[in-house]
Amino acid sequence: MDRSARAFWLGSPGRGEIRDVDLPAPGEGEVLVRALFSGVSRGTETLVFRGGVPESQHAAMRAPFQEGDFPGPVKYGYLSVGVVEEGPAELVGRTVFCLYPHQTRYVVPASAVTPVPDTVPASRAVLAGTVETAVNALWDAAPLLGDRIAVVGAGMVGASVAALLARYPAARVQLVDADPARAEIARALGVDFALPGDATGDLDLVVHASATEAGLARSLELLAPEGTVVELSWYGDRRVSLPLGEAFHSRRLVVRSSQVGTVSPARASRRTYADRLALSLDLLADEAFDALITGECAFDELPETMGALASGETTALCHLVRYDTEDTPNRPEPV
Repeated sequence: MDRSARAFWLGSPGRGEIRDVDLPAPGEGEVLVRALFSGVSRGTETLVFRGGVPESQHAAMRAPFQEGDFPGPVKYGYLSVGVVEEGPAELVGRTVFCLYPHQTRYVVPASAVTPVPDTVPASRAVLAGTVETAVNALWDAAPLLGDRIAVVGAGMVGASVAALLARYPAARVQLVDADPARAEIARALGVDFALPGDATGDLDLVVHASATEAGLARSLELLAPEGTVVELSWYGDRRVSLPLGEAFHSRRLVVRSSQVGTVSPARASRRTYADRLALSLDLLADEAFDALITGECAFDELPETMGALASGETTALCHLVRYDTEDTPNRPEPV
């Protein structure tokens, strides 16, 4: 069995590279996974790429199988889908999701991989970590039947939240973004679209995911009295000003954070991390999520691609990284 591998590393802020890796033989309770696809979580990974993780958050921002330290050299990433080549008999040959960086092969505990349902193509399964963030956010937000809701920011996380909210009975859901081209994403997900200045107000709930100061301010403006903004954006080392004067207090508005690093307190006593991830993979049976995969490159192209994503030269919601796609049925084409 070939135990060589190659991994993407951030050598220093702004400079990616491919490094050779020698893999150990999997031990008892471990699996060897051959990667099929990985996904670039554009917001977080480009922030890491430019060296924007604050020193105070170095520990909190560590990925499960990260090597190295911020700002670099560091091997970072957490959206990998592959096939188990060695390990427990019940997993060999299975397509699995793992919170692993961009690497051609890797050895991890069997408990670290989650089988991908047969109803979910391997390329779409890279979205599991992002949909998991959306699931956790909606556990935090607890939208009610018939709520008037906006999602501000039609990036990877915001679009995932909108896709789940589209299933809520009698809810009025609008996806808001400054880029008019994102209207096509909203259409594919089955929700309305509006530019920020045209968004409908008097809302019960706004989920903010634009990672911009203007987006957060607009989210507050869209609320009805006693409405809530659930903040999903992570700003890294950037400071954000927020208009907490004006009518913020008289309208009794709420801004609350949500973060996937812990299971929402609303479900923590009854759901584990594994439960949340398995639910997210089940939800990905909906082919509407294919609209979130809007770019693709080969693994060898990742150093240049990551630089282009970080600079804005290349734009994508989820950028798909392609490894060995043999034996990968029902692969949807990126839109």
